[in-house]
Amino acid sequence: MSSWYQTNGPQDDIAVSSRIRLARNLSGIPFPARMTNLERAKLNAKVKKAIMESNTPFAKSLKYIDMRDVPETQKYAMVERHIISPEFAKLKDESAVILSSDESISIMIGEEDHIRIQVITSGLQLSEAYDVAERIDSLLHGSLQFAFDSNLGFLTECPTNLGTGLRASVMLHLPALENSGEIGELSSSIAKIGFTVRGMYGEGSKSAAALYQVSNQVTLGLSEKNALENLNIITTQLMEKELESRKKIDTISLEDICFRALATLKNARILSSSEMMQLISRVKLGQSMGILKIDALPIKVLVEAQPFMLMQKYGILEPKDRDIYRANMVREAFG
Repeated sequence: MSSWYQTNGPQDDIAVSSRIRLARNLSGIPFPARMTNLERAKLNAKVKKAIMESNTPFAKSLKYIDMRDVPETQKYAMVERHIISPEFAKLKDESAVILSSDESISIMIGEEDHIRIQVITSGLQLSEAYDVAERIDSLLHGSLQFAFDSNLGFLTECPTNLGTGLRASVMLHLPALENSGEIGELSSSIAKIGFTVRGMYGEGSKSAAALYQVSNQVTLGLSEKNALENLNIITTQLMEKELESRKKIDTISLEDICFRALATLKNARILSSSEMMQLISRVKLGQSMGILKIDALPIKVLVEAQPFMLMQKYGILEPKDRDIYRANMVREAFG
């Protein structure tokens, strides 16, 4: 089975991926920030038993990974594939993750909350991703007692997650809105109605390759269904604005930008990460608009050419050597 970045999805000319994350905590246990390593080990065992020993067909597709056994390079390669959060990769304490074979399901144990259920898909598939996350949530709820308050909903370490504990997001490719300068104004506008626009790796990250994550901020006082419906509306509006902005670009100028980017990717011998991402963004735009007739998946190349993904494949590399290996990989992909 293929990961989210290795396949095409609905409306993926702009919507690169959809992600659902549910935050859950067990009652009677301190939040992770105050847990001892012994308490963390017990938490890992409880969650592992609840899922891996559930005797369901679903459990057979999952793998339990003790993060202490994962080398640093592989941890950050997992971040680059959006399987785990940057914060989770930095943990030195006992922690674990449960992964599906295609990495669409990731259950982080001991991050900011006891359990972080994540489902990520290609394209615009929020409802489909939520259905999977909800099934996992129900499976866990069947054998674990979650911390819940009748007024506040699911209790979480960070107050901004109280209520549903749901964070839903869509990663959008918005090169035309970025180039026109409209993205800043749009971000401010949707922030006023409970949504946020962040960079490629979520909170605290910057945009790269014109990729932006749009997600809900409000988790208290509305249902999961309403949150998803609202996010779908905002996402659709942003996609429509991106399409409108693309139509305003001069045709010859757009073709020149796209063909130059592809030519560079096909011929470069040294390629930095930042240059590669800028060029691939232009190639994806050209492919989406029918200007470039290529079979390669630009997002797949972008993810697999990230620094730690390269080192996971080729071993520890100095920055200059990574740039050479990256150029080789990209040439092969687009050649």
